[in-house]
Amino acid sequence: MKRIVMTVVAVVAGVVLGGLVNMGLVMVGGVLIPPPGGVAETIEGFRQNLASYQPIDFLFPFLAHAVGTLAGAFVAAKIAGRHTILLGLIIGVFFLLGGILMVVMVGGPVWFIASDLILAYLPMGYLGARLAGTRKPSGIS
Repeated sequence: MKRIVMTVVAVVAGVVLGGLVNMGLVMVGGVLIPPPGGVAETIEGFRQNLASYQPIDFLFPFLAHAVGTLAGAFVAAKIAGRHTILLGLIIGVFFLLGGILMVVMVGGPVWFIASDLILAYLPMGYLGARLAGTRKPSGIS
């Protein structure tokens, strides 16, 4: 029972931390690379002004998705200490579903959608779990 609880805690912690990293990078990106002038801060306004975005404007959204997933998978795998690859992929799938939802709601250039959905979620979930290693944290049996 303790293993199940720790696995659930690990997934929740991974999702929360990954989401915080994602939001933080999006916020930092908006400061370092301001959006084109006149772009509204609503989803509808963003969608209407996508044509004015340059490729550099998509850098931080991609980094936010990739690094957020990587961090979430790493933390989930570290906390659980077992089934690390599976947990990393669970985190990757969770964020992939969020990415698909954003594509449906907002859209974007095909090159960004493809690279984001293919590279930012499942590979980063796997990599985060691999970086965490497979050792059990002390005190977990």
